[in-house]
Amino acid sequence: MPPDLHEDHPKRKSKWWLWLLILLVAGVGIWRLRGSPTVAQTAGSGKSGGGHGGMNQTAPVSIATAQRGDLPVYYEGLGTVTAYNTVTIHTRVDGQLMNVAFKEGQLVHQGDVLAEIDPRPYQVQLEQAEGQMAHDQAALKDAQVNADRYQQLWKDQVIPKQTLDTQIATVDQFQGSLKSDQSAIDNAKLQLTYCRITAPITGRIGLRLVDVGNIVHAADANGMLVITQLQPIAVISTLPQDQLPVVYKKLRSDAHLAVDAYDRDDTTKIATGALLTIDNEIDPTTGTYKLKSIFNNEDNALFPNQFVNIHLLVDTRHGLTLVPAAAIQRGPSGSYVYVLQSDGKTVKIQAVNIALTVGTTVGLDKGLDAGAQVVTDGLDKLQDGSKVDVVGGSNGPNPSTTSKDTLGGAASQPQPGAAKKSPKSSRGQPQN
Repeated sequence: MPPDLHEDHPKRKSKWWLWLLILLVAGVGIWRLRGSPTVAQTAGSGKSGGGHGGMNQTAPVSIATAQRGDLPVYYEGLGTVTAYNTVTIHTRVDGQLMNVAFKEGQLVHQGDVLAEIDPRPYQVQLEQAEGQMAHDQAALKDAQVNADRYQQLWKDQVIPKQTLDTQIATVDQFQGSLKSDQSAIDNAKLQLTYCRITAPITGRIGLRLVDVGNIVHAADANGMLVITQLQPIAVISTLPQDQLPVVYKKLRSDAHLAVDAYDRDDTTKIATGALLTIDNEIDPTTGTYKLKSIFNNEDNALFPNQFVNIHLLVDTRHGLTLVPAAAIQRGPSGSYVYVLQSDGKTVKIQAVNIALTVGTTVGLDKGLDAGAQVVTDGLDKLQDGSKVDVVGGSNGPNPSTTSKDTLGGAASQPQPGAAKKSPKSSRGQPQN
């Protein structure tokens, strides 16, 4: 028994330093935990700070003043610029091309000389026709003298009536020959006229298709050049068939429907024209119908086969309250705005009814009066009754804005006619 106790004592004595090290580490850990805030304390402190801000915190905002005005309503579609007239110039006589009197890309006017074809063969034909006419005129004169002589001889019963009738017929034959000679002369002169090719319309010349020195023929398929009329110019566009009744009714009432052409990006207005007519059928494959609009194109901004976006003005909504689109908020109960109160320090939620969204401007038909000041920036920090500090503002939307909208559509794009362009957004629709 004593020998066993003697053997365990050294083992217990060798482990005392290990327990001392564990106690030391635990003491250091407790000291560090007591000297720094806990996670719960940190979260609680932040929450307390936010709660203190709540309704008493003043939020910086920008405002705009609601205005009474009108908003135009547009139908919009894709269009292609088409030359009002296109003429491919062919020669009407055969011959060698002697002269080209135009430059490629030149603007020519109706009647200007474009090219000349060798006229000498047709000059010879004219001289031959004139010589034949002179011959037939002399023969006619002789036949008429004989007819007069035979007339007297028949009265004197010297010759039979048949001889007189034959001579009279000879006179008629020569008179017919003279008419044929005159037509030959006129034809030769016409061929000489065709040797000078002139512009049938006013327009712009494209690239030259035939060079000087070539033999050209009236039967050539390609022609010599092409002239396109640019002033005025037409645009062929399409609209959905659902919008046909409104447009057709306007046309039948002789209403003047203005049309704006915008560039490919639908941001810059290129030209303004008028609707000329609509097609006589709907395309069953696309459910659209075609419209033709006319533009004066005095500055040549439109070019044949150019792709454009067309905005057709079909209506104008009058007496709406206009606010910037940035002021409109949407919630479970509908659309609303934050209205600055008379004290100029607090805001109140005001429910509104959107009648028409046109680019960056919204037209309201109820819920807000003209002159009210609505918040347009800093909305994410506001609640009903929040205190605000007005740091920026504007006069509000422009009632004469020329943006676009689609009645019954589901989209709204930024106002293309505005001086400041904004990126495309969703297309708004008139609402009741």
